[in-house]
Amino acid sequence: MVNCDQSSPRGPGPDGGGGGGGGSGSGRPPSRDAAGGRSRRARRPSGLLLAALLSGRRYCWMLCQNNSCSFGSSKGFITSSQSPLQTSRRCLYNLDLCILGVFSALRAVPQKEGYLGLYKGNGAMMIRIFPYGAIQFMAFEHYKTLITTKLGVSGHVHRLMAGSMAGMTAVICTYPLDMVRVRLAFQVKGEHTYTGIIHAFKTIYAKEGGFLGFYRGLMPTILGMAPYAGVSFFTFGTLKSVGLSHAPTLLGRPSSDNPNVLVLKTHINLLCGGVAGAIAQTISYPFDVTRRRMQLGTALPEFEKCLTMWETMKYVYGHHGIRRGLYRGLSLNYIRCVPSQAVAFTTYELMKQFFHLN
Repeated sequence: MVNCDQSSPRGPGPDGGGGGGGGSGSGRPPSRDAAGGRSRRARRPSGLLLAALLSGRRYCWMLCQNNSCSFGSSKGFITSSQSPLQTSRRCLYNLDLCILGVFSALRAVPQKEGYLGLYKGNGAMMIRIFPYGAIQFMAFEHYKTLITTKLGVSGHVHRLMAGSMAGMTAVICTYPLDMVRVRLAFQVKGEHTYTGIIHAFKTIYAKEGGFLGFYRGLMPTILGMAPYAGVSFFTFGTLKSVGLSHAPTLLGRPSSDNPNVLVLKTHINLLCGGVAGAIAQTISYPFDVTRRRMQLGTALPEFEKCLTMWETMKYVYGHHGIRRGLYRGLSLNYIRCVPSQAVAFTTYELMKQFFHLN
């Protein structure tokens, strides 16, 4: 049977199949490059890094049957187009100051602050998203290989473990930028505390405990990111394996860089990525709400009642319940998260083919 999940049908790899993603233990000597004399395997880490970086920016390369007809749709463009949803979603988090629905929030922000108000914090978001996506996908491949080779864990479980660890790694590395992004987006016109990204960094550092001030709310972020990233990678990988195993002709096609390997068709990739993002977001969303409220800190009137993660969750649940509290704004987050995750997974899969990692 054709291997549905990894790059080579021969030799053990991170997913129990081929050695895609730089897995060791195939027992074969690395192939030599005719031009440069370097081994193909030696180039895999750099190729994975490039694929991860481009996935962080969501460069979408559409590969046709015989020619490469590619058009780039960067993460920067997608993130900027979703900035109004981000701003409105953060407005919904402030349950005491802005009791609005999704569409009411989208109307209220431009009325009060103009249409540019929908793009507050977009600069910090753009700076953050590039390293975040690159670190997450790169770490996932390395953790997957480590878990398989060192711990002997295979099957679907190692995707869950590697995805959780990769998500936490990316969050820890980029969390200060996320903190600044939230602070800038929450500011009300005429009452600005921060004049820009640099000023926000300086102010938080000076007034909120130095370097540790940038990591306020990190614990609920990690607790939320572990299931979010883990379930996201697990769901996508499982859907991919099951789909190619049971309906290879309908859902799959030969990889452009290795005809012996089946990969999902582009539109199926998008569908699986979107489903994975929706399921993962639903599971982890209460932690996301808790994290945002802790990040806002002194900007909220109930600041002293929400000093820790459990105090914050208890306050939100006690005053607003589950639907209007812990899951407030979830529908808006689906609109933002589902296409973002769909494009992210699809781009990464296509980039692995583009850099001959299969």
